[in-house]
Amino acid sequence: MKLLSVTLALLVASASAFAPAPVGRTAVTTSNMAASEELYIDDERRFLMNLIVVGSTAVTVGAFGIPYVAFFFPPGAGGGGGGVNAKDALGNDLAAKEYLASKPAGDRSLAQGLKGDATYLIVKDDKTLESYGLNAVCTHLGCVVPWSAAANKFQCPCHGSQYAPTGAVVRGPAPLPLALAHCDVDDSGMIIFSTWTEDDFRTGGKGWWN
Repeated sequence: MKLLSVTLALLVASASAFAPAPVGRTAVTTSNMAASEELYIDDERRFLMNLIVVGSTAVTVGAFGIPYVAFFFPPGAGGGGGGVNAKDALGNDLAAKEYLASKPAGDRSLAQGLKGDATYLIVKDDKTLESYGLNAVCTHLGCVVPWSAAANKFQCPCHGSQYAPTGAVVRGPAPLPLALAHCDVDDSGMIIFSTWTEDDFRTGGKGWWN
């Protein structure tokens, strides 16, 4: 009997030697906690990531959207209390004193005006500037209309339209007078163009360019 007990004890010990070692619960728990910490993102980090995504999207949409929308809204023509400096062909601002000294009475020469359009500056007989400038773009099909001192008229070389010295239509096919712009001299002596918003003194009605 004693021998049988010893034999059974030896068999149990032998079987235990070949049994796989159990995986400890501590190791599994530690592994799960590490994985959870890697996947967990706190609220502050989540907010920052969302902010980056929204900001990037807004910049991309703005880069494409703003130019598209701006296409349908032409730039302001100046005027009102502001205005733009009259410029020569090289883009230099024109000073009234120097300009008048270089031009004869009755002269009509081109300058860069509102929106960069070619605009006539008019020198009166008393060697001062007229209070308005004339946009040189023909109201028929958009040619630039030259001034003919010999004929005392603006004559379009494209289709024969003619305008009086004030820009009023003398002969078609131009349907409308040349657009007006205010012409002033500011406190620093520079020539300034601004939008003409009053009635057109040549027709008595509202200016077609407004």
